[in-house]
Amino acid sequence: MPPPADIVKVAIEWPGAYPKLMEIDQKKPLSAIIKEVCDGWSLANHEYFALQHADSSNFYITEKNRNEIKNGTILRLTTSPAQNAQQLHERIQSSSMDAKLEALKDLASLSRDVTFAQEFINLDGISLLTQMVESGTERYQKLQKIMKPCFGDMLSFTLTAFVELMDHGIVSWDTFSVAFIKKIASFVNKSAMDISILQRSLAILESMVLNSHDLYQKVAQEITIGQLIPHLQGTDQEIQTYTIAVINALFLKAPDERRQVGVESSVDILDCPLTEMANILAQKQLRSIILTHVIRAQRAINNEMAHQLYVLQVLTFNLLEDRMMTKMDPQDQAQRDIIFELRRIAFDAESEPNNSSGSMEKRKSMYTRDYKKLGFINHVNPAMDFTQTPPGMLALDNMLYFAKHHQDAYIRIVLENSSREDKHECPFGRSSIELTKMLCEILKVGELPSETCNDFHPMFFTHDRSFEEFFCICIQLLNKTWKEMRATSEDFNKVMQVVKEQVMRALTTKPSSLDQFKCKLQNLSYTEILKIRQSERMNQEDFQSRPILELKEKIQPEILELIKQQRLNRLVEGTCFRKLNSRRRQVPVADIKAVVTGKDCPHMKEKGALKQNKEVLELAFSILYDSNCQLNFIAPDKHEYCIWTDGLNALLGKDMMSELTRNDLDTLLSMEIKLRLLDLENIQIPDAPPPIPKEPSNYDFVYDCN
Repeated sequence: MPPPADIVKVAIEWPGAYPKLMEIDQKKPLSAIIKEVCDGWSLANHEYFALQHADSSNFYITEKNRNEIKNGTILRLTTSPAQNAQQLHERIQSSSMDAKLEALKDLASLSRDVTFAQEFINLDGISLLTQMVESGTERYQKLQKIMKPCFGDMLSFTLTAFVELMDHGIVSWDTFSVAFIKKIASFVNKSAMDISILQRSLAILESMVLNSHDLYQKVAQEITIGQLIPHLQGTDQEIQTYTIAVINALFLKAPDERRQVGVESSVDILDCPLTEMANILAQKQLRSIILTHVIRAQRAINNEMAHQLYVLQVLTFNLLEDRMMTKMDPQDQAQRDIIFELRRIAFDAESEPNNSSGSMEKRKSMYTRDYKKLGFINHVNPAMDFTQTPPGMLALDNMLYFAKHHQDAYIRIVLENSSREDKHECPFGRSSIELTKMLCEILKVGELPSETCNDFHPMFFTHDRSFEEFFCICIQLLNKTWKEMRATSEDFNKVMQVVKEQVMRALTTKPSSLDQFKCKLQNLSYTEILKIRQSERMNQEDFQSRPILELKEKIQPEILELIKQQRLNRLVEGTCFRKLNSRRRQVPVADIKAVVTGKDCPHMKEKGALKQNKEVLELAFSILYDSNCQLNFIAPDKHEYCIWTDGLNALLGKDMMSELTRNDLDTLLSMEIKLRLLDLENIQIPDAPPPIPKEPSNYDFVYDCN
């Protein structure tokens, strides 16, 4: 008979004693269970004790999380969170350097637990830590030169504990003094600083800016771009990531008037406060540093770095939002002069009468004719074409940039289309307006960055005016596609849909430069797009018909067995894993009970010093075997992780659920079905079998073989 659901069998440790096997009744109060455990070891004052996980996480068991205890869990009897917090609060104020250092190390570890954190904060522990940081552990500054490693470790543990305690969201960020901010900023501004201290200081500054408007202003006054650039030029990717995160946070919280500083100004960005973000993000120096030392220098960019680069990319493009949402004023002469400049560049200044010899009517007629050739919808007053937002004045900015910086291509497109029949011309003005709007949608101009996206494009970090150059490439693509489609004015929307598909497909390849992006587009002609669409349509539509689905069901077990055998063969070959401990163990396959992955792994339950390493978490798995033991692994890469988790699950008779298995199954299944359908090419497969005809009235037509 199975045990009741409320009974959990666990092992409980106590230093200096043999572990006890116990059955915990989850219906009982936790205090009663702790008293029962203490009584078993003849320990008085059970209220001074608590239970915690015996794994590397050391998290306390509370009434809120006690239901997470599973059969076979190993727990430890220890001092209660309140007692522990009180003892550490006293120990970190010790006059002994060694005792103080050990206490801060313990505090940094325990602060990950929200139960302990609450108790320590109740003792005004945050204030104590900030005072220690503000004073620079004043009493020990004189000893810093002769005891530098010890001092560095002490400060590192102090900042780590502070970060962990603040991550729980119990204390408001608005409570910190200017002296504390200046001290943290000084750690970032120093040219030579311990990596762990620098990392935690950058993390603190980022959190301050994101969580408090007042602190944003104070932090922005303490940090300049010149002080952050050396951290980007280093080789530590974590430091680079946190540095970009600080820049992103400051820009994200900057008031609108500070974001919209003129990007053409010749400000010295080394001395520029980070409040003048538009100047900074538009400068070639910062982008080239990020491109050279971050994007190209790193062999592999981790997810957090990719996310911060994506955020920086979005924030940079959001500088365009003001122009995108600004309507053109038809009465504004300066804005009308831009349109006139487009006309002058296209049709030559000599054609413009500079005297009053021509009549006003003749001039208007000439202007109307030229504006029609330029492809504006409103030939009389083209300024009206720019009153819609988005794209507003941004479209006109792009057109002028194209006309000035790619003048030959601009003149060729305008004259080429003006010489065609009206219905076959590709209207440059209308196309530019719609294209600008489309590019803003693709790049999500004006939208806040997503918290989960890491889709950044290296090519946008390679040019001072990357959006304008992006437009120039795409407007030439639009004209080329228009000709390939032999489009008329009625096909305008169809052409825009094809161009959007071409741009999106080229972006998915993550070109490293704008020239590479242009080459990708050259290979995505209209004919190629049609082929891709046809291929995808076959995969999506024909393969969803009932006969094909039935064929899939019949073939799938064979394919899965093939994948299973491949996985098992790879397990036999073996793989080199990182060594996690010094013990060597051999486990018979028959003793394997289960395979767990990610956060469920025993060696992954410990939270990282700042943020849990997502990269490692995605590669971790553990084999659970006899007597509640486990073998812990971290795969060298995602492919090996999938191979081993699939193979082990196959050994246990469980489904192979990895992404690699899904991809292999889809690929092999698709290939097998296509091979089997080769003889039926160009034959329409019906969705249902043909109906069975009625029986004939007689069978006289049957041939008698005898």
